[in-house]
Amino acid sequence: MLRPYRQLAAIPHLPWLLLWSLVGRIHLPATPLAVSFLIAGWTGSYAVAGVVGGALTLGMGVAGPLRGRAADRSPAGRLLLVTASGYGVGIAVLGVLPAVTPSGTWPVAVAVAFLTGLSTPPVTAMSRASFPRLATGPAQSAVFTVEASMQEVMYIVGPALAATVVAVWNAQVALWMCGVLAVLGALGFGGALRRAGLDRPVSDQARHGGRTLLRDGSLVLGLLTALCLVASLVSIDMVIIAWARDLGSPAVAGVLTAVWGVGSTVGGLIAGGLTGQPRFTRRMLLMALGVAPLVLVLPPVLEPSSVWLVGLVLGVGGMAIAPAIAANNQRISGLAPDDRKAEAFGWMGTFTTAGSALALPLAGSLLDHFGPAAAAGASTAAALFGVLLASRVRDRKAVRVG
Repeated sequence: MLRPYRQLAAIPHLPWLLLWSLVGRIHLPATPLAVSFLIAGWTGSYAVAGVVGGALTLGMGVAGPLRGRAADRSPAGRLLLVTASGYGVGIAVLGVLPAVTPSGTWPVAVAVAFLTGLSTPPVTAMSRASFPRLATGPAQSAVFTVEASMQEVMYIVGPALAATVVAVWNAQVALWMCGVLAVLGALGFGGALRRAGLDRPVSDQARHGGRTLLRDGSLVLGLLTALCLVASLVSIDMVIIAWARDLGSPAVAGVLTAVWGVGSTVGGLIAGGLTGQPRFTRRMLLMALGVAPLVLVLPPVLEPSSVWLVGLVLGVGGMAIAPAIAANNQRISGLAPDDRKAEAFGWMGTFTTAGSALALPLAGSLLDHFGPAAAAGASTAAALFGVLLASRVRDRKAVRVG
């Protein structure tokens, strides 16, 4: 089981590339929390905080394919320097606004947040596009799985770090910390790419036009699978938070989310050590089956619910998350042309942003009118629809999918 990891560690530059790619992304789950505290404290409105945070996320989603295309066609170091500079300035301005302007000028913060989102360094797309250039066979499966597992850790550590800084100092310092991490991570990742000889595009003859990647039916199915996967997961996040609030113990949400993340990390590390090509459809099905039992242990199906029982379901079911994410990422990589992989992962960011935007209002409505079990049921339905889509994906290299 450890053989793929030994192969991965033996590939020159790959461990450092993986490490810097994670450092360059740890700000992503932390920044929305810092923005929420900052804007809510400034305006006294969580609704306004949600609008500003939504503008930041919208900017990221809109610019994803454009940044990915630029990554496929220009030197990585130059692109990362430009985007990191723009992002750093945007975060700095967003942090200053509450200190120098009245709360009634919050629409300015919305515009700044959107422009900042547009400038987000494309570390995620570039890292996932670079892995196949260094790793093949079992090592490639292992690196995608390790990346997915470490992403789960990142989504636990990032918000916790931001919340700690808010508590010890204030939201402004927390937001600026996120900006510093984003800039340093992007520049460090650019240096790792340069040392690995991956600073230049795959082809110096990169096309400046051509047909859109969305004309590839299999790739679109893979992107829609990612949309369903994220829609399912963010719905469960909302379910956990809402149920914990109903219990009168908001801190329970943090504990349960951590249990879920640890389960995912463990499952990912186990899956990464397995040999053979990952079966995409099977992993998606296991993820759906891991989510489904929540319907049976939450109100109004089971009332009162047990924190221990919900935690057990999340811990065991979470073990299927990172393997499913890794298989989806590897499949997107296999479907995308070699000289347009970053663009494909840019589109993936757009689709997953759309999945979150579609799922959260639906989950919220179900929570308000029917309770946590109904929202968990919708999450299961989204995951099962993702299984159906995954079963229809056919890799251009004819890799077995089910």
